[in-house]
Amino acid sequence: KAKAKGPKGKKITLKIAKNSIRITLDGRRRLDLSKMGITTFPKCILKLADVDELDLSRNMLKKIPGSIEKFQKLRWLDLHSNQLEELPEAIGKLQNLFYLNICNNKLTSSNLPEGLNLLKNLHILNLGLNRLDSIPTSLGALKELTQIGLFDNALTTIPNSVKMLPKLKKLNVERNPFPDSIKQEEHSDPIKRVETLHLVQEKDLCSSCLKMCKGERDKLHQLMDVTSSSSKKSSFSSLLTPNSTAKDNQEEWRLR
Repeated sequence: KAKAKGPKGKKITLKIAKNSIRITLDGRRRLDLSKMGITTFPKCILKLADVDELDLSRNMLKKIPGSIEKFQKLRWLDLHSNQLEELPEAIGKLQNLFYLNICNNKLTSSNLPEGLNLLKNLHILNLGLNRLDSIPTSLGALKELTQIGLFDNALTTIPNSVKMLPKLKKLNVERNPFPDSIKQEEHSDPIKRVETLHLVQEKDLCSSCLKMCKGERDKLHQLMDVTSSSSKKSSFSSLLTPNSTAKDNQEEWRLR
């Protein structure tokens, strides 16, 4: 019997790729090939390897070739929501990479390339929604990391070298099967700092993501209702007149 073939996918020509280059708000050149039904990495885009950003998210890619190393200027690489089972070692040669999103794929811990630890300028790394059961301690070599996403994996522990990264502001490890003793530890920063906000339409979300987003929205509405009702009951009659110390120091704190 003939071997069953997967989906053929859309063929990306150099012309299509050139027409997919966008200029970002900060003046960078982004090659946006997201949501195009691509099943194979288009070799023609190697001729556009001088772009600053590359978006191949929400396709059906199973493999990224080692030739990705030709994108030496790349600062931003988005590969989320594909079918990637591995990454090439050559990804470690993208020394200017600031942002790497490979969430929602099929990556396992054994298939994480050692080259990942060479991305010394990486600030944001998203490995959520994969099949990781461990995180290499060597990831602690990425001293510039400020945000790491490890949510929705099969992790039972997080290496101290990762938790103690000097510039880390946000570590998302939600929905992992941590033992009870570890669950009590604070893996995540209690103060949620958001530096990057991505807006998507509902039709672009999978059913589970859409359900989760709606649930969070409902929680926010409930919190707003509680806050609103409690503020109406508050009385600040005793604060109508500032005390003498406040009067004396008004000019000083206004200048700060």
